[in-house]
Amino acid sequence: MAAPSRRSVKLSKGERKLLRKQVKAQHLLLKHDGIATVSGPTQHLVIANGGLGNGVSRQQLLEVLQVFGTVEILLMSPNKPYALATFSTIQEARGAHNGLNGQVLKTDGSTQPITLYVNFVEKVVSEEISPLSLPPGLLVIEEVISPEYEKRLLAFADGSTDTKENVQRSLKHRRVKHYGYEFCYDNNNIDKDKPLPGGLPEICDEILEQSMEKGYVKFKPDQLTINQYEPGQGIPPHIDTHSPFEDGIICLSLGAETVMDFRHPAGHSVPVMLPRRSLLVMTGESRYLWSHGITPRKFDVVPASEMQKTGTISGDVSNLTLNKRGTRTSFTFRKVRKKPCDCAYPEVCDSQIGCKYTDPSPSVPTTDGDASELEHKYVHDVYDEIAGHFSNTRHTPWPKVVEFLKTLPDGALVADVGCGNGKYLGVNKDLFMIGCDRSKNLVDICREKKFEVFICDGLLVPLRSGICDACISIAVVHHFSTEERRLSAVKEIVRLLRLGGKGLIYVWAMEQEHNKVKSKYLMERKGKPVQSQANCAKVQTGNECSCINQDANKMDLTCFEQLPDIIKDATDKQNSAKLPVHTNRTSFDSQDLLVPWHLKGVKGHHKADGTSALQPEVKEHAVYHRFYHVFSNGELENLCRSISNIRIVQSYYDQGNWCVIIEKC
Repeated sequence: MAAPSRRSVKLSKGERKLLRKQVKAQHLLLKHDGIATVSGPTQHLVIANGGLGNGVSRQQLLEVLQVFGTVEILLMSPNKPYALATFSTIQEARGAHNGLNGQVLKTDGSTQPITLYVNFVEKVVSEEISPLSLPPGLLVIEEVISPEYEKRLLAFADGSTDTKENVQRSLKHRRVKHYGYEFCYDNNNIDKDKPLPGGLPEICDEILEQSMEKGYVKFKPDQLTINQYEPGQGIPPHIDTHSPFEDGIICLSLGAETVMDFRHPAGHSVPVMLPRRSLLVMTGESRYLWSHGITPRKFDVVPASEMQKTGTISGDVSNLTLNKRGTRTSFTFRKVRKKPCDCAYPEVCDSQIGCKYTDPSPSVPTTDGDASELEHKYVHDVYDEIAGHFSNTRHTPWPKVVEFLKTLPDGALVADVGCGNGKYLGVNKDLFMIGCDRSKNLVDICREKKFEVFICDGLLVPLRSGICDACISIAVVHHFSTEERRLSAVKEIVRLLRLGGKGLIYVWAMEQEHNKVKSKYLMERKGKPVQSQANCAKVQTGNECSCINQDANKMDLTCFEQLPDIIKDATDKQNSAKLPVHTNRTSFDSQDLLVPWHLKGVKGHHKADGTSALQPEVKEHAVYHRFYHVFSNGELENLCRSISNIRIVQSYYDQGNWCVIIEKC
């Protein structure tokens, strides 16, 4: 018998609401993950809000699914807010579809109950996942000490008999004690001339002698850091500073297991399981080149199989579940270095490159004053420092910007707000173009080229309102550090335009791959592998970053009913976080970040006549950090739509940039 049409069935108010939520789930799944649902029943289901990203464990989901029949396949991807399941028969799947839609599920991994929405899909495919390899030089040794020795070490860590110098301190992410030498988090170093009295505690002799005997370390460590992590706490990704410590760092995990993430500068990461009473050994590349950190969260994604308790955690979505964290205490032992580091990784070695880093850990601004100060230090000052080198790398105008300028009528007055070295000021000789920039040194370069330019802030351009036929702002608005200031920058461009005048705005896009094509920014890695980073973008020698787990910002489907609260919560966390430092030529994983500019022995820039304009020679490899807010898809259009007297003529993506053409009306 044919199913009754929707017109012939009168639904209750609750049923209509459930249907709307189910349809919304279909649209979001298709939009964000490319999962297409089907109307007719199949053996295969997608369960929205039933994923690891929502705090639903494999065991918990299996319990509610198996009520309706035999589950042959259950796929749960890390951080995803949905799961895919296959039943033995269509009848069983239909029962789950009808019985689970709208069902409220309480989870240990979520602060609020979640509602499941179930749809049919054509098929569920379980792919073969190649196991990940540990970073070179990394070892995890299980059951390295006895449970009795573990109890004594934990009692010592919790004890209150320490000297004044070793008293426990509370950091934002954990509690910490130091022995032998105090580690200074202000400069990520130690004072080798000021050892702490007492040296390392005698209770550690057993594990140190064992590590020496097994060859895990070459020298007996003389510095100890004890960290205690409560569930939900972690440590940001970092590389232990090279200059203070020798090769060979060992870390003993006590009290609870956890997952530590290792990430290569190229962007690929390896999650590593650290069981209770295991010893982590970092030597060579894993110690000097890879960053390591523990994401602050209360649950880890781990293999569901009891067989795999250590090593790397693969992306095998047929064997993943959630593991609730406990209180973990770590004993990290190091050997203080007496000579400068001469490792094989000079690009990240503070002993070898002598990098002059600007402070890489400012916080996301919360006030206009903080924002202004941040931009002054991490935008204005930086561009003045790198002006010559920057100009040498900015010589080819982007074709679509040139196309916009070529379409303007002869004699049009055009303002280039944030003109940089003026590469667009001379592309159309039939226009009257004036440029402005906040950087005095870049403006000086423009003046050498005989352009009409002046110095000003993009938020306050000293020109009369409504005098420009067109304005361009190329790669400028993303340097403003709050949404209010970015909106003000666009409003200032609009103010300059006459009625009917057009503006062109370019900003960096967070999406560095569009329509399956990598941007030029990623393509220019000269053959190096390009893989997206996970969580924080921070990879920096010896510097600590406090940015939040960015996965939460990507889970648009986390809970269909609680989405506004989740977005607000993620925003509140990001506002209180420190800015991560981006790894160049990799995908962006945070919208607000610092992007390094490497300056190597630059002596000057070339004048228009081909001669060189000298600036003080940079003898060292200097690294400067520029603030960026990279725009997500649709964000620039939404910013423009909030301005009442303009319309969007065109919006497009151009080699890693989101772009709009606006018209004043």
